[in-house]
Amino acid sequence: MRVLIVIPAYNEEANILNVVEDVRAAGYDYVVINDGSTDDTARVCEDNGINYVNLIQNLGIGGAVQTGHLYAYTHGYDVDIQVDGDGQHDISYVPDLVRAVQEGADLAIGSRFVEESDGFQSSFMRRVGIKWLKHCIKLFTGLTINDSTSGFRASGRRAIELFAHSYPSDYPEPESIVAANKQGLVVREVPVAMRERQGGTSSINALKGAYYMVKVTLAIAIEGFGKRGRG
Repeated sequence: MRVLIVIPAYNEEANILNVVEDVRAAGYDYVVINDGSTDDTARVCEDNGINYVNLIQNLGIGGAVQTGHLYAYTHGYDVDIQVDGDGQHDISYVPDLVRAVQEGADLAIGSRFVEESDGFQSSFMRRVGIKWLKHCIKLFTGLTINDSTSGFRASGRRAIELFAHSYPSDYPEPESIVAANKQGLVVREVPVAMRERQGGTSSINALKGAYYMVKVTLAIAIEGFGKRGRG
């Protein structure tokens, strides 16, 4: 299977080269989506011969990830793997995500909470939010997804095609799970461990976190009223 690593990056000058070097060492094709960064992310990519798409303005994580899916779709990849540009995601788990797609998943979510792990588990308040979203998704789709906000995920050809043409914009990970289920795609979780952000700062503060929970809960409810797909 042809596998592409998609690395959305916004102001990740401190991390992006290390992330790309890990991907290169593992032998995968990749593309960095520089989402209108205002720091030196683009210069780091240019100076180090990194394969990247430069968005001239910030589209947000949804727009950056959709650009990656469109790149994978137009270049004929069988699987694309979303890997954050902050160094949290461990490339050694990529084969497990690919295997899940080979075994029938259209969307495979790398989850910190399927099995006990010594890896980074996120902050207490974010874990509370993740549990809330777990119950919302279960209510409206019947799916049990323990780590719906995970940005470490694999999409097979059907999911790539769907997401290349339509993808949620703001905080898309939970919404895209519901959208995939609504279209009859198979969504599964794969146990992974994650690291803490390797540098820089998260774009989600307390105020954005509150907006995130309200917005995503409403989006899940709206999507959930559609036809239920397969788990």
